[in-house]
Amino acid sequence: MLTERFLCNRRRRELSKEELEVVEGAIAEVRTIPPRSQVVTAGKPIHASTLLVEGLMCRYMDDRAGNRQIVAIHIPGDFVDLHGFPLKHLDHDVATITSCKVACVPHENLETIIGTHPHLSRQLWFSTLMDAAMHREWTFRLGRLDANQRIAHLFCELYCRMNAVGLAKDGSFSLAITQQDVGETCGITSVHVNRALRNLRNDGLVTFRSKKVVIPDRAKLAKLADFEPNYLFFDPDFEALS
Repeated sequence: MLTERFLCNRRRRELSKEELEVVEGAIAEVRTIPPRSQVVTAGKPIHASTLLVEGLMCRYMDDRAGNRQIVAIHIPGDFVDLHGFPLKHLDHDVATITSCKVACVPHENLETIIGTHPHLSRQLWFSTLMDAAMHREWTFRLGRLDANQRIAHLFCELYCRMNAVGLAKDGSFSLAITQQDVGETCGITSVHVNRALRNLRNDGLVTFRSKKVVIPDRAKLAKLADFEPNYLFFDPDFEALS
């Protein structure tokens, strides 16, 4: 199923078999998009929402000088722009980081779901509210943490989210992003990213090499980052940092 990772360990068990089939049936097109490709342009009308099946995507904003700030990183199972359904356009851009496989759900199909499946509609709403919760946490991270802590917080979050969809294990996961991407996500320069990663590595907290993150002691890294996974709204019995 293209939707097999949607809401994994985040209330997916509350969805009936029929509801899962409805989500799957709402997909009208499956596309493969090359890396570093723009998918949605700020201000342009959008008529479908994108479920990420494979790869990594991001939402970002940039200034007039072309400096980019990544405001969200999306992993498989995420509805990247579901909030575009009521808004009809976004105030930011969406792009792929890696090559991505995406499933496109036309807004008219979402309209049908809302009219006929109220419980499923609430779960889709829950998905957008999780995005908002992550945005608030990212604001905290940028406003209150230093460079080492910001990167530690990012890696803790991505580990938990990857773990929830079966893409992380025993403190390691693949992460095909660059140090520049990390800098644009954490609001620091590539020079600061390099220095912070070296500090974290020397302290035995995390290594990021060859597109792979290894976290020997998740609890210690989480303590440094002041990271608590509550804002990710996982199921109560899911141990996010396990």
